[in-house]
Amino acid sequence: MKTIGLIGGMSWESSIEYYRIINESVRDRLGGLHSAKCIMCSVDFEEIAKLQREGDWKELTEKMVGAARKLKTAGADFVIICTNTMHIMADDVRDQADIPLIHIADAAGQNIKEKGLKKVGLLGTKFTMEKDFYKKRLQENYGIEAIIPDENDREEVHRIIFEELCAGVIKRSSKARFKEVIAKLVSSGAEGVILGCTEIPLIIKQEDVNVPVFDTMTIHAVSAVDMALN
Repeated sequence: MKTIGLIGGMSWESSIEYYRIINESVRDRLGGLHSAKCIMCSVDFEEIAKLQREGDWKELTEKMVGAARKLKTAGADFVIICTNTMHIMADDVRDQADIPLIHIADAAGQNIKEKGLKKVGLLGTKFTMEKDFYKKRLQENYGIEAIIPDENDREEVHRIIFEELCAGVIKRSSKARFKEVIAKLVSSGAEGVILGCTEIPLIIKQEDVNVPVFDTMTIHAVSAVDMALN
């Protein structure tokens, strides 16, 4: 079994879920008392969120590269970044830290392609929804068109993520709001929806939506187990 390196803490609410899913998946596949060989480097999310608000992606890249280097030194065979947004610098992390990395959009893209979908809605932070790093990768590598909510809905999704979900706060009103946003995307032609923030699965499940839901946290965690065991 290879050792998984996890860059976590963004937020720790979802990092806990990564750890749980990875270990449950290893146990399910290998049986007995098997669990995952993994190492986590967990950052202070307040520092990360502040730099995101300031648009200092250079400093953020240096922090992610530094975390990956720590994991490599500690014995990780490959790394995953336990958040969607920070895949903005995923290729730099892989190249500068010189360690294999599983890109969350690749894990999602492969899953969506297997289901034969061509057009999906993308929910996440404003950075994930508005920047090209995610949508472009899906289009160029998997032929998948990702559409995003309108500006007002993007603002509200972003607010709920940072003010509520990252703090472990789950509100019925916010769940209903997410469902409204998803319904709009479906009416615009989305055949499925990407939960492109690792906190969104804390509030939206497949049973809440009538189209396929792609929980990037679970998909990403399982892909790490695939690599670790193969």
